[in-house]
This record gives sequence, structure tokens and C-alpha cells, in this order.
Amino acid sequence: MSTSSVSKGCFVFKPSAKKKKTLSLEDHFTQGCESAENSEKRFKLCQDLWDKLKSDTEVLQDDLNRKILDSLLDFTRKCSSTRQLSHWASQMRASEIPTAALVLGVNVPDHDMTFQSLSELLQQSVTPHVASVQAKECGALKHLMKRVLERLMDTVVTVDDEEEEEAEQTSAQLHKSVHCSLSTLCDWYNTKTKKSSTPGKKRSSPSRDDPQQPPVVIIFKDLEAFNPKVLQDFILICSRYIERLPLMFIFGIATSPSTIQHMLPHSVSSLLCIELFQSLSCTQHLATVIDQLILTHHFPFKLNSKVMLVLISIFLYHDFSVRNFIKGVQLALLEHFHSQPLSVLCCKKKDALLNVMQLSHSDLERIRNLPSFKRYVEKQEPQEQVNLSKDDSHLKEVCQKLIKGLHKYHKNYYPVLRCLHTLTSSLPRYPLGKQVRELHITCLEKNVWENEDYQTAMKLLKMLAKDELVALLQRCVEILQPVKSKKMKNAFLQLTDLLTKFKQLDIAAEPPPCVEEAITSPVRNLQKKTDLFQLQKTLLEMNESRRAKKLSPFEVLRNEALEFLDNLVKSHLSPPESHTLNEVCYYSSSATVRRHLNATPRTSIQAALNSPYYYLQNERLKTVDGSVSNSAPDICIAYKLHLECGRLINLYDWLEAYATVVSAAEGNNPDSDNYGKVEEVKHARFIRAVSELEFLGFIKSTKQKTDHVARLTWGGC
Repeated sequence: MSTSSVSKGCFVFKPSAKKKKTLSLEDHFTQGCESAENSEKRFKLCQDLWDKLKSDTEVLQDDLNRKILDSLLDFTRKCSSTRQLSHWASQMRASEIPTAALVLGVNVPDHDMTFQSLSELLQQSVTPHVASVQAKECGALKHLMKRVLERLMDTVVTVDDEEEEEAEQTSAQLHKSVHCSLSTLCDWYNTKTKKSSTPGKKRSSPSRDDPQQPPVVIIFKDLEAFNPKVLQDFILICSRYIERLPLMFIFGIATSPSTIQHMLPHSVSSLLCIELFQSLSCTQHLATVIDQLILTHHFPFKLNSKVMLVLISIFLYHDFSVRNFIKGVQLALLEHFHSQPLSVLCCKKKDALLNVMQLSHSDLERIRNLPSFKRYVEKQEPQEQVNLSKDDSHLKEVCQKLIKGLHKYHKNYYPVLRCLHTLTSSLPRYPLGKQVRELHITCLEKNVWENEDYQTAMKLLKMLAKDELVALLQRCVEILQPVKSKKMKNAFLQLTDLLTKFKQLDIAAEPPPCVEEAITSPVRNLQKKTDLFQLQKTLLEMNESRRAKKLSPFEVLRNEALEFLDNLVKSHLSPPESHTLNEVCYYSSSATVRRHLNATPRTSIQAALNSPYYYLQNERLKTVDGSVSNSAPDICIAYKLHLECGRLINLYDWLEAYATVVSAAEGNNPDSDNYGKVEEVKHARFIRAVSELEFLGFIKSTKQKTDHVARLTWGGC
């Protein structure tokens, strides 16, 4: 019988996979963008400002944290060099671990950036052996030990009683893995230090910062969140190896240094040599960020008073996070460039003037419809109004002048703002605010000189002594000196002349005794017993004598200086709404920022349950009168029915009503016997919907009646 050989094989034919087109950032920006004509240019401007804000923030935060980070680096170097000395055991107990308690404050979102900078600096200048751990990944001692060894040794670490999922490893991983113990870390450390040492050379004396014995630094990012028992056991184990391993701890503390005492008993804390380090407070950090990044004419994008108040209130009442504040500014920046077609002019003056000449007719029509431009047109002559409304080329020329004026306004605004803050921030009760941001918000809202607090501040300034007033004026001169604006240069020269006059005053030449005698002389004429009429007459004479007295040279000069500053404020601190084309640079939609950053979960959940069409976009769920469709999800039907009940809800009545609504959705005949009948599937769906409502917090079980539930929310109809 002849046979034929058949070869069997398995062949893979890969289909020509069509690459899915991934949308770029520019595509996401352009989609749904207002006026797509210049969207590419707006995206580029937005991205440039976004990158500038991000880089400037990182540089500023590095500068603010530099002092505390340098102190920590010095501490680690000192501890490392002390260990190299031969009499180290006599200076420090063998079981004492150097520990830095770093108090960072409650602004937890900002801590990651600080610890990242600290780790990089430690690895660059002190030791390559740095490990950072968080509480959420160290629930037990074995997990903490494993994370530390993995991040120091950069290898797989096995635990004796690992879970099944961790035990299912490849043979290669098992071959490379090491045992989870500090003795393993000690052997690895000795091997590393021997490899790094130069063979055949002897050191005559240990160096102060010996690179051959670098410390092993372990950073606990969120000390308060760690399990105290886990932390205690880890410290006790580490203290046994301190002679073989140069360990060092850094505790990241958000609340208070007393946390260490609360978490660790004396028997454990005595094993630590703790030194306290205090970082800059988050409020000072925010003040510096606002002063150097927001209150400057170099950054063309601006926030109006309402948006500033929203961002600052979120900072003060929610998280104290400067990082989240910057994210809020970036969100406002993105929304402004996405929703405002004229934001193409929100850039440097040179670029803005070029962009004005490239505006299309539709963009010029948008300029004509701006509220600030309409007010500007109303003040012009009739012929000029016609030209601005009809002639596009003439409008572009006028817009260039207005853009120049807006940039000059910003260039003069911020120096005068700082001068006014310098004068008023040291006054009693801070009439115009303690921080410059408070004064800035006041100036954005209305004319600050019309404020009663401003009048109070000016009265208090008139009561200052000569040395106090001269010191404040000298600080104002220092603020105005680097400004290149012509008006600020003139103001600088006038303030300098006033300071020169103050220094030339000879107060000792004034004759105060004569004035005092003139004031008190009517009192001397009073008799021991006098009537009310005589007393009133004498007081009036004293008042007239005070009014008629001649002002001293210092008082005259003081009034002149304050009048000059008052005119400076009135000239340059007008609110931005009074300037034409302010809508180009200022973002004003505070509701959008609040909706994105300060979410209200309950309102969103109620809106979803009341109107599921808003989220699901299913035409079957669309209703006109605000009622929920009978084909809506079960939880929406149950929620709508529970709104019709009182404080206590009968579960059986609720179930029957639910079954009736669902039967209508299924299209059953209302006259049939099975219509509205509770089946097992409907019963199960109802139980699931009620459980979800209980989980969301709308109802709860009650002991008053076993077959009832209590309603917890009201006002959702």
C-alpha cells in the first residue's frame, strides 16, 4: 500500500494592522475650538506660555527649597564623615541611627517634588544608595523590607511566605532574586564598596567625605500614614545592623514633630539621633509664586479678580498646595486660548502687533463687539466712530495703539502696586491687606482710591514719624529704580528728590514750646469752677488755634510726598476693565474654573440620576418635562420614585412601583394579569438599585420599621 508523506505545520499570517491614528495635543485643542482659523497659532502661544509657567515654577520651587535641601545634604555628609572617624563609637551609640525629621507642612501634593529633588541631590553629591518608600506600599514589615531592598539593590527580592501570585515567577527571575533580610543588604553593600575601592593603594588617613563608605539613606515620604508597629519593628531591626551598615533615615512629616513621639515609644525613639528641619510654609511659598510669576508684566496672560479669588480660596480652604494652584492657572490659560479667538493677541508686544495686522475680518468683528471696545468707540468723534465700524485697516492701526497702551498699563501697574503695598502692609490692622495678592484683587475689582480702607491707610500714613516714612519711601525708590518705563523713571526721580529734602530737614530748629503754650493758654484761663458754656467756648478756641497753627517743614514735606504717591496710585492702579481690549489678556470665567477644580460630587450624582440622557446620550432616555424615561437604568428609576416618598420609605410599595414602571418599559399589556407583577429578575434588579442608592448615601436602613428605609437627602426634585 502506497502512502504519501504529509507535512504538518502551523503558520502565522499577521494581518496588515491599520495603525490607529493617535490624536496629538494640537488636534485635541483644535476640536471644538472657537474659531478654528487661527487655532494653530493660539495652540502654539498657549503651549509656549504653559512651558514657561512650568519651567519658571520649577526653578522658583528649587530656589525656595534650596536652603532646606542644602541643610539636609550637610547633615548627611556630617553623619557620614563622623562615622569614618576611629572614635565614632564613643561619640554615638552603636545602635543610634542618624535621622532627619523634615517638617514639610500639610500641603501633601507638593511633597513629591521636594522628595524627588532631595533624592537627586543625594545621589549626585552624597551617596548613590537612596530608597524612598510610601505607606500605601508598606502595609506589613515584609513589604517594607522588600521595597527597601529592591530599590537599593535594584533586583528581585523574595519573601519566605509570599503569596501565590508572587510565587509564580519565571526561572530567570528566581535565579536573580535574593533573600529579604538586612544581612543580604549588608553583604551587597560590602561587595559594592569593595568594588568601588582602588586595589593596591592604601589611604594614609580617612577623608572627611569618604566616597568609599557612602551612607544608605531611606526616605519615609509620609510618616504619619505608616503603621506604627511596622515602623517600630523596622527601626529595631535596623539598629542591630548599624555597625555593619551606615544607615540613615529621613522622615517626611506633614503635621508636627511630635508625631514621632506619638508613633514611637521611648525604647524605639531612643535608637534614633533625630535632627529637626523645617521647610518654608506653604503660604509663604504661594506668596512668592504669585509675586514672581503672576504679578509681572513679562507674563502676558492675566486672571481677573473672581478667578484669583477662586484659586486662592481653593488653596486656603482645601489643600494648601502650590502645585494645584499652578495647575489651576494652567487650566485657566488653556480655557482662555481655547474659548477666546482674540487670545492670539495675548503674547509679547512685538508679536501682538504683528498678529494684529494678520487678523481676519471675522476677528475684527469680534473686536468691534467687545464691551471695552464699544465703550471706547462711544467716546470718539462721530467720524471716527464710522471709521472704526467700517474701515478694517484703520481698525488695525487703532488696535495696535490700544495693545501698546495695554502693555504700558501693565508695565506701570505692578511697580506702583508694590509701592502701595510697601507703604500699607506695615500699618495697624492692615487696612489694605497683609499680602500683596489682597491688594491686587482689590485693585482689579474697582478704583482702590475710592475704598474707605484706602482713605484710612492714607490717614495712618500721615501719622508716621520721619524715620518710618523715610524708610518706606526708600523701599519705594528701590522698587521703581529697575523699571524702564518713562513714567516710572520720572516717579523715581521725584521720589529721590523728596528723600533728599527729608534728609536736609533740621527738626531741631522747630520751636515746639511756643506752639504748646499757644495751645494750652486758653486752658490756663479757665477757673476751677466753670459752667458748660465757658468750657465749650474754651474748647472751640483750642480747636481754632490748632487749625491756625503753622505746619512744620516736616509736615509740609510729608503731605507733599503722600499727595505725590496718591496721584501715582490714581494714575496707574485703575482696574483692567477700564482699559480697552482687556478681554484679550484677562480670563474671567470663574464658574468654569470652579466647576473643574472644586467639584461637587453630590450635585453631579443627582444630575446623572435625574437626567441620565446628559451622560449616556441615548435618544430613548431623552425627555421634555424633566421626568425620567421608563427605559432608564434601574437606579435612575428607583431614585426618581424615592423622591416622591417621605422620610420613611416602605420597601414593598417601592418595589411595586418599580415593577410597574419596568413593565411599561418592556411594552407589556396594561390589562394583562402579569402587568406589574414582581418577578425574580425584577426583584433582583430592584435590590441591586436599592443597594447602590444606599452605597451613594441617599438611603439607610432603620430600626424603627424593619420593612422600611430612611431617606437621607432632600431637595432633589
